Amino acid sequence: MKPRLLIVDDDETIRTQMKWALAGDYEILMAEDRAGALDAFSAGQPWVVLLDLGLPPRPADPEEGLATLAELLTADPLAKVVIITGQGEKQNALRAIGAGAYDLLPKPVDMDDLKLLLKRCFHVAGLEREFRQMQAQAESAGFEGMLGNSPAIQEVFSSIRKVATTDVPVLILGESGTGKEMVARAVHRRSARKDGPFVAINCGAIPENLLESELFGHEKGAFTGAHMPRKGRIETADNGTLFLDEVGELPLALQVKLLRFVQDQCIERIGGRTSIQVNTRIVAATNSDLHKAMAEGRFREDLFYRLAVVVIKMPPLRERLSDVPVLAKAFLRRFAAQNNRASLNFSAAALRAIQHHQWPGNVRELENRVRRAVIMAEGRYVSPEDLELSDTGDSSRLPTLKQARETAERDAIQAALQRNGGKISRAAEELGISRPTLYELLDKLGIPRAATEEKEA
Repeated sequence: MKPRLLIVDDDETIRTQMKWALAGDYEILMAEDRAGALDAFSAGQPWVVLLDLGLPPRPADPEEGLATLAELLTADPLAKVVIITGQGEKQNALRAIGAGAYDLLPKPVDMDDLKLLLKRCFHVAGLEREFRQMQAQAESAGFEGMLGNSPAIQEVFSSIRKVATTDVPVLILGESGTGKEMVARAVHRRSARKDGPFVAINCGAIPENLLESELFGHEKGAFTGAHMPRKGRIETADNGTLFLDEVGELPLALQVKLLRFVQDQCIERIGGRTSIQVNTRIVAATNSDLHKAMAEGRFREDLFYRLAVVVIKMPPLRERLSDVPVLAKAFLRRFAAQNNRASLNFSAAALRAIQHHQWPGNVRELENRVRRAVIMAEGRYVSPEDLELSDTGDSSRLPTLKQARETAERDAIQAALQRNGGKISRAAEELGISRPTLYELLDKLGIPRAATEEKEA
């Protein structure tokens, strides 16, 4: 079955010429105005569209064509729209690229150039759609409440599966907002202790003078106000898992007591003289540089190596950008349902803004922005303004054609790597380039090489 191509031009002669030139390779759909284009696009669902900006009722004005472009991309953000532009229309062409057009060709159109461009468009469109299908499958299945199909997050999932079957301490490293507690809970739920308690304590959120009692408990009369014995968090986690969040904030004096517990599985409450045996697993997390803290004498080296039997590193969201749309749509569905707005969707501009933001606050920032957008959005679509993000298609911040092409290259390469399990050789072969060239592109486009190099080895 031939792939479908939609040609939108108000000149019947041009439409006919293109149809006869391309009909051997594609099933051609045609339209002469915005209404016809949207009807044909909805009925035929073509992956690629050739669009002239000058459409009736004002063929000398690009606004009708730009409006058509916006509606096509709202209907299908993955569609590849190629703008056919006349001489002297550079500003309009740049506006179209900024609004999401895939590429542009000048009039009169060179058919050899057009055929080559269309071949690339359909290839990239196919890779992207297959990649999105894989993302959807990962999203539907999920992993212990976490979503993502990037090599970086899949490595985390693999580590959780392996370590959960053991009883060794685990140290989770990562920036704030990356989901370290979710990893800790996943380790607990997949362990033999899953029916026991999961007890979490943030070591940086409790005043130092109270933290020892919170962790180890106290006996009656141990200090002013201690009117009765009280178990600490460690005892409460007996036969379960104790999660020490921000363990790097633990005072040195308590590090000594914690080390003794990790070694002996015994504690003494404050004011007590009896040794209490506690069977709990320790999972710790921090966003601090513990090696630097050890060098500065703020964290005990012996405790570090007791806690870091297995280390799981949570990647920041900027290193797993292919997962961002999956996460954003999952958050949108959840918050939209909570606010009785189940029909709410992201606009094409909002999706572009989401994909181009670097997410310094990681998954927590994404979740909070989407939660706010659901409340602020008017109508059926979430806009970049609702997310408090800048749309890269805004006329004041237009990307160059080079930037637009780099975005397409990045998407195609990430899709090929995902399709081939992160293997460079197979991805390069599929993309029609050499391994060295693909390595150069990875560095040029800022795509992390660590995961792919590990799989290649």
